[in-house]
Amino acid sequence: MFGKRGNFGSSPSASAPAPAAPAPAAAGAAAAPAARQPEPQRAPERRSDEYYQTKSMIFGALIEAIDLSALAKLDPENAREEIRDIVNEIIAIKSVVMSIAEQEELLDDICNDVLGYGPLEPLLARDDIADIMVNGPTKTYIEVAGKIQLTNIRFRDNAQLMNICQRIVSQVGRRVDESSPICDARLPDGSRVNVIAPPLAIDGAALTIRKFKKDKLTLDQLTRFGAISPEGAEILKIIGRVRCNVLISGGTGSGKTTLLNCMTNYIDHDERVITCEDAAELQLQQPHVVRLETRPPNLEGTGAISMRDLVKNCLRMRPERIIVGEVRGPEAFDLLQAMNTGHDGSMGTLHANSPREALSRLESMITMGGFALPSKTIREMVVSSVDVIIQAARLRDGSRRITHVTEVLGMEGEVIITQDLFVYELLGEDAQGKLKGRHRSTGIGRPKFWDRARYYGEEMRLAAALDASAEKA
Repeated sequence: MFGKRGNFGSSPSASAPAPAAPAPAAAGAAAAPAARQPEPQRAPERRSDEYYQTKSMIFGALIEAIDLSALAKLDPENAREEIRDIVNEIIAIKSVVMSIAEQEELLDDICNDVLGYGPLEPLLARDDIADIMVNGPTKTYIEVAGKIQLTNIRFRDNAQLMNICQRIVSQVGRRVDESSPICDARLPDGSRVNVIAPPLAIDGAALTIRKFKKDKLTLDQLTRFGAISPEGAEILKIIGRVRCNVLISGGTGSGKTTLLNCMTNYIDHDERVITCEDAAELQLQQPHVVRLETRPPNLEGTGAISMRDLVKNCLRMRPERIIVGEVRGPEAFDLLQAMNTGHDGSMGTLHANSPREALSRLESMITMGGFALPSKTIREMVVSSVDVIIQAARLRDGSRRITHVTEVLGMEGEVIITQDLFVYELLGEDAQGKLKGRHRSTGIGRPKFWDRARYYGEEMRLAAALDASAEKA
């Protein structure tokens, strides 16, 4: 069987040079279809019914022929080889007529079904995809470069889609079924997963995956992408280094978690960091990190561990920094308490469209938690706890920008006073529809955290960054 598979591999490579040999014109003509082929595979759609019937028949025969307990003991590569051998035998025995390309595609599909995440595997392997959105078994969308595209990826039926959803969530000890149809989970690489199943999802299970890049982004890379100016990135590095309490605010898909990961790169390696998340997706590079994750209720409806429970517990774990993946509710009160009681340098993200709105949301989340405190008291707590708000935004052309770096100064009466260090100005649109803009310093020469920077020996570096940004402005 290995010999036969070797022939399959050599046949396409042997035939590929043949069309390219005749003449440059022919080579140019051949290049056009080759460029279009990686575009989501249109061919399977034209033969989808026949292809899926054949695949179901071979898959059923495979399940009867294979010893699943023995397969489970093999490593993934050997298991994949074993499955390919058996499938090749089934194809030969049943005299299935297929081209070599179709047979290779079928082999990959079946291996992915048995060992991986089925039709999602080719999408998960691509590093340029930011989001995968499965709307039932027949429609799958992806986001590439900020734009949503329809792919030809489809599942055999809703049962196959639900099996893959259950395979994903069971890896982190969660479940999704009719009695518990909503679930947050994660893939082994930290990618965020949300599943909502029938009967809540009317047209079949809806699966959403927020993919993480294999290569972790840094602030320097964000600078190259234009998300922040070099001077602004330098100030963000100093903010992370001198233990300012930071909130990262932004809308859905604006890059809050990515930016939080970047900011944590500048935490000293001798600090004890504790993270609290609904689904663990932060990827900190420090050696001394404790990762905590919430837990949903069990079948009896008990045993749930909320974000607030985690934040309260981590205060007893001798943290130096507390990082909350996303502040959504009453845990905002406990995070502010932690920031205000010796855990400088704590960070978190929340959904808001501007720094001013982020402060309002903090106040409303604390109020929703049932704390009977006057508004002025809550605002005083916010002012004494939060040092810097970093606003991230996803613009209408799909690009992501850091639009504000804002300090929280204090209060005048019952109003919180803030000042912007950096803002992003839109300047127009180019011929390709891409938005043009620039990061502009507001001219603040001595921010509120200047004394903190001096305490950590970073005041010269901060002054140089502020001067350089003022000159550009």
